[in-house]
Amino acid sequence: MIVVSNSSPLIAGADIGMEAIFEALFGEVIIPPAVRQEAFTSRPQPSWITERPLTNPKASELLQGRLGAGEREAIALSVEMNADLLLMDELAGRRTAMSLGVRVMGTLGVLLRAKTQELIPAVGPLMDQLLATGFYVDEELAERVRRTAGETVE
Repeated sequence: MIVVSNSSPLIAGADIGMEAIFEALFGEVIIPPAVRQEAFTSRPQPSWITERPLTNPKASELLQGRLGAGEREAIALSVEMNADLLLMDELAGRRTAMSLGVRVMGTLGVLLRAKTQELIPAVGPLMDQLLATGFYVDEELAERVRRTAGETVE
């Protein structure tokens, strides 16, 4: 499975100690240079993350607008590599990627997949840790994730 990531899921995951979960779920995660610059200037890059430059750097320039360099390069690399999955949280980037036929999963989707594969016992506590770090999750989305995980509190 080819998995490309933007910086947000990697930073959020590192902030709450999810690196082993990412590695267990995906094996290798590929990032473009802009994501390395955003995510790994102040922290070490794990061995399961591989940096790969775009073969056509101009492709990311076509995506300019509301997207940052990391989002643009991650989307362009996903298209270029015909990736199976792009890890990205930012809504504008997700919409752009999906419009190009790229399958997208955010940090909360990673948590749900980790629970489904029994790598974690519950999504709620890790989602709460994410929220405590300043990670933004819309209340409706948080409730939907808890419901999907079977962790709804009545």
